[in-house]
Amino acid sequence: MEKALNNRKLLNIELGRVSVEQYRELPESGIVLVLDNIRSAHNVGSAFRTADSFKADKVWLCGICAVPPSAEIHKSALGAEDSVAWEHVEDTMEAVERLRHDGYTIVSVEQTVKSVMLDEFVPEKGRKYALVFGNEVAGVGQKVVDASDFTLEIPQYGTKHSLNVSVSVGVILWHFRLGL
Repeated sequence: MEKALNNRKLLNIELGRVSVEQYRELPESGIVLVLDNIRSAHNVGSAFRTADSFKADKVWLCGICAVPPSAEIHKSALGAEDSVAWEHVEDTMEAVERLRHDGYTIVSVEQTVKSVMLDEFVPEKGRKYALVFGNEVAGVGQKVVDASDFTLEIPQYGTKHSLNVSVSVGVILWHFRLGL
């Protein structure tokens, strides 16, 4: 690959960023995040920032998840907690049931005996997806997995077979936005 000449980094003012008000006027993506008992406020903030980047419609904060306003969320969200709609519910199953009622396909991102590998999955245009991400230690709760339409697994090739939840959010949202 030939070295790019004059390949300067873009300035912030050249990035074409939209205001919070303009962001809220953008078309819906049909994608929401459901965070199932994420214990780290920094991971919650990272999920908000990634949701903003890929224009997820909403973040559902369930159970022990930290909620805005929070200095720890803000540190990693960089204000995305103000642009992305969010709601807190005590029980993840409440969010799942409400989303199913609203026509969402419930997808838990988890390693299960019947999980579909991400590289083999193509999102269906026009379908609404609720993407469930689980606790840093326990993953997505089994009741939520059981209530899901299917589970997606990110293929991994190293020794850990474990990604930080905020990294998983980025991988999955990129894949969904690419496919839609």
